[in-house]
Amino acid sequence: MYKQQIKSQIAHFLGIKPLQVTLFWKGRVGLYAILNALNISELDEVILPAFTCVVVPNAIIYKKAIPVYADINVKTYNIDVSIVEKKITSMTKLIIAQNTFGLSSDIDALQKLADRHNIHLIEDCTHGFAGTYKSKQNGTIAGASFFSSQWNKTFSTGIGGFVVANDESLIAPLNEFEKSMESPSLIERRILHTQINIKNNLPEFAYWSAVKTYRKLNSIQLVPGSSSNDELASPIMPDGYLKGMSEIQAKKGINEIEKIESNLNHRKKIAKWYDDAIVKMGGTKLFLPNFAEHTIIKYPLLVKDRTTFMNLAIKNQIPLNDWFLSPIHPITNGFEKWNYHYGDHPNAEFISSHIVNLLTDISIAKAKKTIQFLHKFKEQILFEQN
Repeated sequence: MYKQQIKSQIAHFLGIKPLQVTLFWKGRVGLYAILNALNISELDEVILPAFTCVVVPNAIIYKKAIPVYADINVKTYNIDVSIVEKKITSMTKLIIAQNTFGLSSDIDALQKLADRHNIHLIEDCTHGFAGTYKSKQNGTIAGASFFSSQWNKTFSTGIGGFVVANDESLIAPLNEFEKSMESPSLIERRILHTQINIKNNLPEFAYWSAVKTYRKLNSIQLVPGSSSNDELASPIMPDGYLKGMSEIQAKKGINEIEKIESNLNHRKKIAKWYDDAIVKMGGTKLFLPNFAEHTIIKYPLLVKDRTTFMNLAIKNQIPLNDWFLSPIHPITNGFEKWNYHYGDHPNAEFISSHIVNLLTDISIAKAKKTIQFLHKFKEQILFEQN
C-alpha cells in the first residue's frame, strides 16, 4: 500500500509516470537493477567519476563488468567531461553521470558523447533528489537514474533507494527485477522501525551520544547502515544484497517527501551563511554553475590536515562529515581490487585527501556554532583550493 503511494508521490514530484519508478532496499541495488536492464555483462566497460562511493564500482563488478575511472573537475567535484572521451573504447557500454553533493553533472555534454559513441548514459542521483539541470528535475534526463534515500539525503526513507526509467525500453525489465527482489527480514524491518522512531524523537542534548552508539552498532553490523563490512572488504556481492524496499521505508518516505521544499530552502540558507563566512575569512564561496540548481546536501570544504581538523571538530562538538575519504570512499587501500590505480587521477586524489563536509541539515544554532568554529580555526582551511 505505502510502496505504491510513494511511487506516485515521487512520480508527481519529478513529473513522470509511477510505472517509471521502482523501489529498492538501497540505491546501490537500484544501480545493479539498471545494469541488469541494460544487459551490462562480462568485460563491458563502465565509465564513472574517480570520486565516488565504493558501492558504485561494486555493482559494476558484481555484473563482471569493468569500472573505468575518469578524473573530476576541481570546482564542481563532478566528472571532467573533457577526460571522458579519452576513456571510451570499443568495450565501453555506459557512462555514469554522478551528482556530487547535490550538483548535477553536465548532462547535455555527456549525452552528446554517449550518442556519438552509441553508448548509454545514466545519472547517479544519490545526492541529487530535487535538484535540477537546465530546469529539468535531476534524474529525468538520461536513460535511467538511481537515487539514494538514506538517512542523510534530502528525501529519506531511513535507508533505501529507487530508480527512474526514462528510456521506455527499460521500464518493463526494471519492474520485473523489482518484483523478483526478496523482502527485508523481519529483524531488519523491526530494527529499522526502531531507528526511525529514535531519530524522529531524539532530543538535541542526546545527539552526540546517539551518533557514537549508532556508529559502534553499525561497525559490528547490529543495525542496518550505509555499507556492510563485506562490501568494503572486496567486490564480491554479499548475501542479502538484492532486496526490495519495505513498507516501513515507504511509509517514512511519504512523510518526508512533503517536506522537500522547506528542506531545500533550509539547506540553501545554511549554505549561504557558510559562503558568507568563508568569503569573510578570505576564501571563495561554493561554485555554482548556471546550468544547475544545487541541493547542497553537504557543503564541501578543503582543509590542510583532515585528521587534525576532524579531531578539533569532535572536541568542539561540531558535526562534520568526511565524504569522500578516497576516490572510492571509504576505501583507503587495496584499490586494485576495484580496478582503481592510485596516481592516475590527481584531482580526485588531492581533493579526497583534504575534503570535509559542513552539514546543511542542522539547526540554526548548530550552523552558527559551526561558523564560529571555522573562524576560530581558519588557519586549518585550504582557502587557495576552494
